[in-house]
Amino acid sequence: MRVILLGPPGSGKGTQANLLQERFSIPKISTGDILRAAVSDGTDLGSQAKTYMDQGQLVPDEIVVGLIKERIKEPDCDNGFILDGFPRTIVQAEKLGEMLRSMGQDIDVVVDLEVGKDELLVRLTGRSTCKECGAMYHKTTHPPKVAGRCDACGGELYQRDDDNEETILKRLTVYKQQTEPLKNYYEKQGKLKTAPGRGTVDEIFSRVCEMVN
Repeated sequence: MRVILLGPPGSGKGTQANLLQERFSIPKISTGDILRAAVSDGTDLGSQAKTYMDQGQLVPDEIVVGLIKERIKEPDCDNGFILDGFPRTIVQAEKLGEMLRSMGQDIDVVVDLEVGKDELLVRLTGRSTCKECGAMYHKTTHPPKVAGRCDACGGELYQRDDDNEETILKRLTVYKQQTEPLKNYYEKQGKLKTAPGRGTVDEIFSRVCEMVN
């Protein structure tokens, strides 16, 4: 099973990807994670990526797709994988498709988590994250037991700089312009399924599972 999760910032892609990983025993592949790992390991592609990252530039699509190719060659991807946060553009989707076809593989299903703008603003502006372990909380839907402190490790909670309304609206505009066209791209291929992203995490996960099974 090879899955792509789509959805705007705050739609819960990361949470659902983690749950899918546990349920189906296939790895979640995040471009951020594999970039950091490649740079840390000093691989050829990692070294190339680091050159761009050190200059504050975006890593070219060819390098990112190359890193994904290296990752899915690993044994834990034999039964599939979940792509979280990639592709973000039509060009990236085309390059990803070409790479997978060269390996005799293809994406099986693309799940789009659909959440309205007002709901996204509520979710993102109310988020806080633990500085120590990275656990996430929300002031209304998942507040910590002790204000400002992580339930799990007691670490200090903070709000990301980009979790303010002005920045969020800009991120949503970029998503609409660059990433939302992927829905039509994959719909034409008969791979797109839309899951309402409202409700509890478990309710959303149940919908997602129905679509990937």
